[in-house]
Parts: sequence; structure tokens; C-alpha cells
Amino acid sequence: MKMSKNLRALFILLAITLVTFQPLKAQQASDNYFEISKNLEVFASLFKELNESYVDPIEPGKAMKTGIDAMLAELDPYTNYITEDDIQNYRFQTTGSYGGIGSTVIQKDGFVAIDEPYENSPTQKAGLKAGDLIIAIDGNSTAGKSVSDVSDFLKGSPGTKVKLTIKDAFTKAESIKTITRGQIKVTSVPFAGFVGENKNIAYARLTQFTQKCSNLLLKNLDSLKKVKPNMKGIVLDLRGNPGGLLDESVNICNLFVGKNQLVVSTKGKAKDWDKDFRTSRPAWDENIPVTILINNRSASASEIVSGTLQDLDRGVVIGQKSFGKGLVQTTKSLSYNSKLKVTTAKYYTPSGRCIQAIDYSNRKEDGSLGKIADSLKTKFKTKNGRTVFDGGGVEPDVKVEREKAGPIIPTLFRKYYIFDYAIEYVKKHPSIASASQFELTDADFEDFRTWLKGKDYSYKTNAEKALEKFKKAAEKEQYFASVKSDYEGLKNALSHDKEQDLVKNKKQIKMSLQNEIVSRYYYQRGKFENGLIDDKELAKAVEILNDTQAYNKLLSGK
Repeated sequence: MKMSKNLRALFILLAITLVTFQPLKAQQASDNYFEISKNLEVFASLFKELNESYVDPIEPGKAMKTGIDAMLAELDPYTNYITEDDIQNYRFQTTGSYGGIGSTVIQKDGFVAIDEPYENSPTQKAGLKAGDLIIAIDGNSTAGKSVSDVSDFLKGSPGTKVKLTIKDAFTKAESIKTITRGQIKVTSVPFAGFVGENKNIAYARLTQFTQKCSNLLLKNLDSLKKVKPNMKGIVLDLRGNPGGLLDESVNICNLFVGKNQLVVSTKGKAKDWDKDFRTSRPAWDENIPVTILINNRSASASEIVSGTLQDLDRGVVIGQKSFGKGLVQTTKSLSYNSKLKVTTAKYYTPSGRCIQAIDYSNRKEDGSLGKIADSLKTKFKTKNGRTVFDGGGVEPDVKVEREKAGPIIPTLFRKYYIFDYAIEYVKKHPSIASASQFELTDADFEDFRTWLKGKDYSYKTNAEKALEKFKKAAEKEQYFASVKSDYEGLKNALSHDKEQDLVKNKKQIKMSLQNEIVSRYYYQRGKFENGLIDDKELAKAVEILNDTQAYNKLLSGK
């Protein structure tokens, strides 16, 4: 009976879909409409036959989700089907708010563990800390449960209670904690303060473009300006910011450029998506020098802000080339409280460029995609006549190469050695210096090396993996014996010493440990503040803001 109800719902949905496509018939050739209606009918009959004939029971919702996801995968990564069960996660991405206990969680030791409690959250107030294992929720064991499953159990309406059986990270003792869920709001501006030798330059880290993040950034900048009305400039840090709401990117640009300035234009297949987005208010400060930090994980709305301020010669962009996402998504409501997040347009900065790096409309025969070739990129001009390009992200005005971390770093993270050592460190140190001052010593690093002894943190380089593939292919084709000595020579040449890898990557390992440890005392705010120690991009921004002549020259177009 349940299956037939689902099928009836499916047929109703298909009928509605056919009606929805009626305007398309008037706009496009009738054969295009015929193809749509024919294939919907084929799909409905196929789904019915599978239900009636397949040897094992079929879960209609799961089967439908798989089919929809496969269809959307042919388009781009940003067009997604959001089921009713996924709505809460979607809302969190756009609002930064949800009902729950206020902590990220990770898979660990066969259970799920507290990863990073949010400051002033129910998790923190209940005394839970990073590394504590969640053994059971409301008396139900979490052994073998996924992070997603446990997260769903922990979320709920603010004011409701959840009973957790916790295994303490320090003592390994088990206890029961009853936590009252709250309305969790994850801030999009985790740290703002003064930087530079004279502490006269404002700095603000924006992690995501969620609802009202521009108001939050304005509030932080106002607070800093009250402390130092004559501050020399602003560093807006958009590194690692994946984007979010387009309207918020316009509002943030509006902090630094005046009313009625074009910030971004969108153009889609339908004329309804051809829109200009302009600033609506007087600027917060139209003259203060601004620098914007970006990297290869700065995307979408981050690129609108950095690209627009670059086009208007309103700020100096520093760092590495941005991700290159110039596509706009719109959320459409579907039946049964589900939604479709669909790419409806491309966006263009004031100079007229689109920074989309990958052309999803032209796949190769093998289904792969490539970035837009440099030869196909077009030149555009900023307000002052500087040359900028489309088709590949925002190029910084001042490039700062990032230090490449060796493959041992992700291995130490993946095996939770950075995470676990932080537990040991916190156990031995009730307090540490402030987030802006705390630094691990060489003695701490040596202690970490000693702690690692006997633990497996080996890894294979790409070259070693390629050599292994060669060996398997050679053995399969039965000519490995003739090249065995050459293979052994290459293998020895490519081998690496784990201890030496630790020494070679000492600086990056220390910073990773330091950042993890600081987060245990000062939470996300402290992690970002501590991360500014020995930050090359920030140092370059401060240097430029302290040199008015250099700043103006970079923006002059001469």
C-alpha cells in the first residue's frame, strides 16, 4: 500500500510538471516539448515497472533521489536537489543558524566525538570538550553511526533536551550529560581587531556570506573605528570563503562605495534573470584604503566583492587567484517540502567580466571538464584603466605565493594525530597565553615527535602511487621480471624518511598544532586570531596600507 501511494504521488508530480512546461511549448519548438513530455512518460512507466517487477523491494524516495542526483550531475556541481530531510542543513548554510547543541563532530574510535564546541554554546556550558566521545544519545548506542546520523539526532528545536552518554577525552570515564538545545548562530565574522606594528589597521575575517553578515561586518568595523577614528586602512579577509548570498555581497561592497553604484549584473537564459544589482545606501567610508585577501578557495560572493572592488579601483586585492565561480543559483520550491537549487544565470562584475573558470556546457567525450584556456580569455578595463581578465577567477593585484605543505601534513590530520596531541597538551596545560601571543616552542615540537614514536604516519607520494600502478601493469603483462632491477632502483630513490619529513615540515606542523591547541582554549575566534601570526598575505597588506604612495600607485593604472 505504501508503494502505491508513492507511485500515485509520483504521477501527480509528473502531471504537474507537464502542465508547468506548457509555457515552454509556446516559446520553443514543439518537438522540444514533445521530447520533454515523452521522456517524462517513459520515466513514469519505467518507475512503475521497476516497482512491480524488480526482485527485491525498492525504496521509492531513495531511488528517485539517486536518479535526480545522477541527472543533475550532468549539469554543474551547484545545481542540487534538496530533500525535506536536508532542508535544515540548507537553511544553516544560508542563515548560519540552527537548533542544536552547538558543536561540530567527527568520526573517531568507532563512535562520534566532539570536534569543536562553539563558544557559549550548550555544549561548552555543559563542560564538553574536543575529543569527548558520544557513546549514546537518549540511551541509544552510537557505535558505528555516521557523523550525519549523529548530527541529525543532536539537532532539534531550541529548548528541547537531549541526554548524552559521554566518554571523557582526559579520564576515559563515562558520564551522562543532559543538554538543553539552543538556537545556534555561527558567526560569519569570527574575528575582527587591529593588526600591524602600530595596531592602527583594522582587520576583519568574513567566513561566509550568510543573511545579515554585512550588518555584522558593519558593526565590527564601527566598533574598531570608535576605538581608532584615524586608522590607516582595512584588511578584509575572504580567504577560504566559499560565498553565499549575492545580496550580501552587494551590501558589503556598499560599505566602501557610494549609493547607486553597479556591483554585479546577472544574465540567464530567461530575460527575468537579466538584472543589475546596485548599492542602495551611502557608503560607510568611501575613502579609507582597503585591501582584500583571497586565495584559491575564495569563491562566488567572495569573488563578487573582490572583483568589484578591483574593477572600481576601490581596493587592492592580495593573495592567490580565486576559485572562479561565476554562476548564480536560485532556490525553487518543489512538492513535499523539497527544493531545487538551480543555476539560473552567470554574474558579471562592473567591468563586464565573468570570472567563471569551468565551462560546464562543453564536456569532453569522456565526460571530463577543462578550465577556460588563457587564449580564450578577454581583456577588460577597471575604472582607472587597469587590465583585468575574465574566465578564470580574480587575479590578485599583488600575488603572494603560499608555502606548500608536504603530504605529511594531511596525513597527520587524517589520522587525528594533530587532534589527539592537542588533547594531551590541554590536559597538561590548564591555561595558555592569549590567542594573539601563543606560539609552540621547539621543545613542544620535540615533545610531539616523541609522542609520535611508534605511531603509523606513513604515506605514499603521487610518484610512489604511480610506480605501484606501473608494477601491477607490468606483472599483468608479464614483463616485470625484465625491469625489476630498474623498478627497485626507482622505488629506493623515491622512498622518504618519516623522521626527516617531520623535520622538513617543522614550521607547518608547528602552526597546525598551535592552531588546533588555541581552538581548545579560545574557540573559533582564537583560531583565526592565532592564524595571523607569521601570515605573509596579511604582512603584505599591512605593508601596502602603511605606504600611501604604493597603495595609490597600484590602483592608478599607470
